[in-house]
Amino acid sequence: MTHARTTLGTSDLSVFPLNLGGNVFGWTADRAASFAVLDAFVAGGGTMIDTADVYSAWVDGHQGGESESMIGEWLKASGKRDDVLIATKVGMLAGEGGEGLKPARIAAAIDASLKRLGTDRIDLYFAHRDDPDTPLEDTLGAFHDLVEAGKVRAIGASNYAADRLDEALAVAETNTLTPYTVLQPELNLVDREKFEGPLQHLCIARDVGVVTYFALAQGFLSGKYRSEADLGKSERGVKMTRPPAGGARTDDPRRDGRRRRRNRRIARANRARLECGAARRYRADRQRDHIGAGSGITGRDEAIADRRPTGATRRREQGLTSA
Repeated sequence: MTHARTTLGTSDLSVFPLNLGGNVFGWTADRAASFAVLDAFVAGGGTMIDTADVYSAWVDGHQGGESESMIGEWLKASGKRDDVLIATKVGMLAGEGGEGLKPARIAAAIDASLKRLGTDRIDLYFAHRDDPDTPLEDTLGAFHDLVEAGKVRAIGASNYAADRLDEALAVAETNTLTPYTVLQPELNLVDREKFEGPLQHLCIARDVGVVTYFALAQGFLSGKYRSEADLGKSERGVKMTRPPAGGARTDDPRRDGRRRRRNRRIARANRARLECGAARRYRADRQRDHIGAGSGITGRDEAIADRRPTGATRRREQGLTSA
């Protein structure tokens, strides 16, 4: 079976359009579950597996690198290294060489990631987030050295603002350094403002490939979180509500407010989706009953009537109210 591929920006990376995020490997997904997901992804035509050195340092007793180690074990057991592309990241986990995107930290982090993954190369190496305290020339120079050494094939930027990405591209061009060819922003049907607009326009203009994270809004768009109480049903949901060390939820009240508003929007969207789905099923079932049974009320009609959509749902479907 032939699977469609797309090339990421100006890199030479040809990927299946759906990438696999490895955030939960070694965290909520144990060895058996992780291997099963990886096997199914590759069997379905998947090519790029995304991870980071910091996954999952936020878990008590973890140090970071758990996801990379799990993927490395799977690569060894499956023998699939040449069948997949590996993307990982540096910049959020402090360690040998310091922190952020300092050259010494990048040089130490790549070797640690390669060891955990059990490979001699990273196909796509991301700056996990911008580091305004380190000159872009230094960061890009360190990445360039890794490409020249054959440890990395292409580099990307994650969580960069448009102005900083534009500046980084200019610095790479001026200094003849390897440029960022891929951007990884947060983007989904709920959180769109981080990418849509200047950042999106820049990527189009400069032919920067885009791969997103939190495509399902950390699970919200899967439909498993219907209310705030549902957050307690999964490790990720609990993590989203747990205050960080120090007591306060975050150091930015505006961010907390945005999170609460986002959760309310998601809950409303999920309720609307359920109601509209029920309305569609109701109409389809009524039509089938009418065709099959003619006039009269059947037992099936009575059952359908019990889930008849509300007046608000009917008005929303008619475009009279917003969801």
